[in-house]
Amino acid sequence: MMKTARYLAVGLTIVFCASMAMSAGPDDVVKAKLPILTTSAGQSNDVTTVNIVLEEAGFGFDYCDVPDIDMMKAGVGLGGKESGPGFHVEVYSDLDKFPKGTPYGTVIFAIGASLKGMGASGLTIETEEARLKRIIEYAKQNNIFIIAVHVGGTALRGAPGSDNERMIDAVAPFADYLIVTKESNTDARFTRIAESKKIPLTEVDYALDLVAIMKQVFE
Repeated sequence: MMKTARYLAVGLTIVFCASMAMSAGPDDVVKAKLPILTTSAGQSNDVTTVNIVLEEAGFGFDYCDVPDIDMMKAGVGLGGKESGPGFHVEVYSDLDKFPKGTPYGTVIFAIGASLKGMGASGLTIETEEARLKRIIEYAKQNNIFIIAVHVGGTALRGAPGSDNERMIDAVAPFADYLIVTKESNTDARFTRIAESKKIPLTEVDYALDLVAIMKQVFE
């Protein structure tokens, strides 16, 4: 487990609440395949929350803040890439079940823009949008399930055309499944996207409610 994730997990577990509101019924639980790649759409820290959720749910995953097509093609292990300045890689997939090179079954995007995070990765909002488009197109072409998550609440929302809203535009309409907190969806924007694109949507009260959701999705 990443040190940052370990420290955050302690604080987040304290505030865990099991209550959740799902728009899909129990007979309509979305199912996705392992192995998993997690990444950020906008380079906010919310991808750390997603990684904590998967750890709590008992699922391994690979993580890269800025993967591109070559790493997606390489599958589990991300082609042996190592972390460097502005580039972070972690491999937590179960290599006994999914040896290096196994194609990813699911990619999870944590949506939320951070100018500081993008700057550290040498990205602009435009180049981040272009990178996300490439990954999504590759996922669609190769039957990789796309889950889009927004847990940053109103702090990672904004006016139309703002950086955060552009990250939503870049990912949410193309997802196979949307998971958001109530605070992220106070204006029902994700509800409208889900309805217009016929995407299953789950709305939860708290970020760590996603633990139960992920267990349902991947077990």
